[in-house]
Amino acid sequence: MSELFVRTLREDPADAEVPSHRWLVRAGYIRRVAPGIYSWLPLGLMVLQRVEQIVREEMNAIGAQEVRFPALLPREPYEASNRWAEYGDNLFRLKDRRDNDMLLGPTHEEMFTLLVKDLYSSYKDLPLALYQIQIKYRDEARPRAGLLRGREFVMKDSYSFDIDDEGLEASYQKHRDAYIKVFDRLGFDYVIVQATSGAMGGSASEEFLAVAANGEDTFVRSPGGYAANVEAVKVAAPEPVSFDDAPAAHVEDTPDTPTIETLVQVARELFPDRDYGPADTLKNVVFMLRQPDGTRAPLAIGLPGDREVDGKRLEAAVEPAVVEPFAEEDFARYPELVKGYIGPQALGVGDDPEQPGVRYLTDPRVVSGTRWVTGANQPGKHVFDLVCGRDFTPDGVIDVAEIRAGDPAPDGSGPLELARGIEMGHIFQLGRKYADALGLKVLDANGKQATVTMGSYGIGVSRAVAAVAEGTCDDKGLSWPRALAPYDVQVLATGKGEELLAKATEIAESLAQQGIRVLLDDRKASPGVKFADAEIMGMPTSLVVGRGLADGVVELRDRRTGDKQEIPVDEAVTRVAEVVRGSDA
Repeated sequence: MSELFVRTLREDPADAEVPSHRWLVRAGYIRRVAPGIYSWLPLGLMVLQRVEQIVREEMNAIGAQEVRFPALLPREPYEASNRWAEYGDNLFRLKDRRDNDMLLGPTHEEMFTLLVKDLYSSYKDLPLALYQIQIKYRDEARPRAGLLRGREFVMKDSYSFDIDDEGLEASYQKHRDAYIKVFDRLGFDYVIVQATSGAMGGSASEEFLAVAANGEDTFVRSPGGYAANVEAVKVAAPEPVSFDDAPAAHVEDTPDTPTIETLVQVARELFPDRDYGPADTLKNVVFMLRQPDGTRAPLAIGLPGDREVDGKRLEAAVEPAVVEPFAEEDFARYPELVKGYIGPQALGVGDDPEQPGVRYLTDPRVVSGTRWVTGANQPGKHVFDLVCGRDFTPDGVIDVAEIRAGDPAPDGSGPLELARGIEMGHIFQLGRKYADALGLKVLDANGKQATVTMGSYGIGVSRAVAAVAEGTCDDKGLSWPRALAPYDVQVLATGKGEELLAKATEIAESLAQQGIRVLLDDRKASPGVKFADAEIMGMPTSLVVGRGLADGVVELRDRRTGDKQEIPVDEAVTRVAEVVRGSDA
């Protein structure tokens, strides 16, 4: 340690929001360069490389072959797939000295597709799986949580190429099985959930989430085994109901009722024989959607008043458009929308291209025959008994209302539980989106041109370092599983005198000769400093050579459990080797 490039810190970094960020900086694994950009120091790089090796071994085991693309890429392939526009502000764009548009790669579907197109032309060349482990770049609006959401990060992305959908299914399953092995080896609690494909496109989609209280992603699971991230949950629409006996819609004065709570109170006063609640009201919320080309258009969403629009579900539903608030100047442009009293009667795209209106989509629960209390598009007035399918017809359905604990699982497997997680991997069947866009075709068995079908599979390698740290650290520092730890054992010489350091050095050298990775703390520092650093740095095993040496004993410590035991110094090498190899087994 007297030669290791590391400095531990006694204070938390000012920008640390989550434990993994705090301890990785304090233990000397990473250092901040700019928001969302970090340098990897020797200890951190050792952990990162061990994650990479686990990923590499499991990808090679399914026959995938490693390649490496540049991070600096030309515009043209991304223009062909329309992602030059779709990525919007998340793309790092630049120009070379000849004024050519370039980008820093956020992901490499286009490059993989073009490489295979360049070299392969027959179905006999397939199936094929290629992967890379490489730095990616995305201009995150709000980089946060250290390595968990950065603007530069290391990712493993792989792609399968098949002649037909049956082959894609098989390739997808092979990658899924490999991912399970990867995450089992990384050693943290994870779940596999249904997911959306987002701007990547494709159909079948699953995420691997590390379960973490500080995770950015919310997911749901049921006792019967259903699991999905909130963006992918599909609410089952109730059956339409008859409205033959429904009274005609009627407008009532409801002054000072701009909120659902105030509206319910007035509704109960007006009609005491009916127990109105928030779920009987229809809330209409308006947003502006900004498309990648810069155009903006309003979107109104109708949903039961006891629900809120979930921002992440909405973003996923309208991607690649960006959701923006409906500002005061937007209300001025659409005077038919009365703030606080918007009703379906003023919504809908209509048939007049000169006045297209406001697109109106409703929650799946708003089915034909349902009766609602909602805005009358007049200040201080609401309409009662407004019937869907009779008095208004939405332009379509959008499933973006918040999901709550206790809601029924879409597959009927019981009530949903909400939990938090960190996205670690994402696998999905791209299909032919990129092959179509870039002309990836091969000759099939009949000698005819066939479009190749693709799968895409990503793992956040640098994010895995933070996710493992997040799941294993405690209030004293990091605590690495042995598979990822920079060193298997930290030998501490604590106390004065050459004899202590000589014996610690002898034990460390003997362990190293057996192939065990050893960090020797030979610094001229107090025992308290050495113990504190060992806890912060988080090696799974420590061996303390201190005052007990006079009695022929040393102390063996387990970082994870905190257990300590004195062992004869003559047995130290054997006992430590047993602990290390027992963990490996």
